[in-house]
Amino acid sequence: MGASDYILRIREHVGHDLLWLPSVSAVVRNDAGELLLGRRADDGRWSVASGVVEPSEQPATAVVREVREETGLHVEPVRLSSVLTHPHTYPNGDRCEYLNLGFECRLLGSTARVNDDESVAVEWFPPDRLPPLDRHARLVIAHALGAEATAWFLPAGTVWTESDD
Repeated sequence: MGASDYILRIREHVGHDLLWLPSVSAVVRNDAGELLLGRRADDGRWSVASGVVEPSEQPATAVVREVREETGLHVEPVRLSSVLTHPHTYPNGDRCEYLNLGFECRLLGSTARVNDDESVAVEWFPPDRLPPLDRHARLVIAHALGAEATAWFLPAGTVWTESDD
């Protein structure tokens, strides 16, 4: 689906300048324990299903919507597993800083497929044979699969730069 109408309207005013955006990411496993990843259309990198929380939308609703839009799968968020901010510059020069909420999600049904124009591939990967991932995706996955009872977050005073990816 690409950028929402809401973000496109903001971009009309700010151009490529930095936007601060709430976002969600989903870590989804199938019955074999494999992880769902999508290959992004904009930069060709593999990542977890992610997207922006729309105005008036709850994060749990957004993560369900994003997984369905990107992969056709129906999921249920079961645990908030990570909270962090991270910058991203898109190939067209748009700059964003995302406040990302990572969710562990339970697969409810359907068949994984490329379901929009944001991905060029959707695949299941064994956790010990993941393709190269950026730091954000690795952290979201690690903490969704971890045993922490509460959501992980970076310590106070920590700064994340794009060079950390």
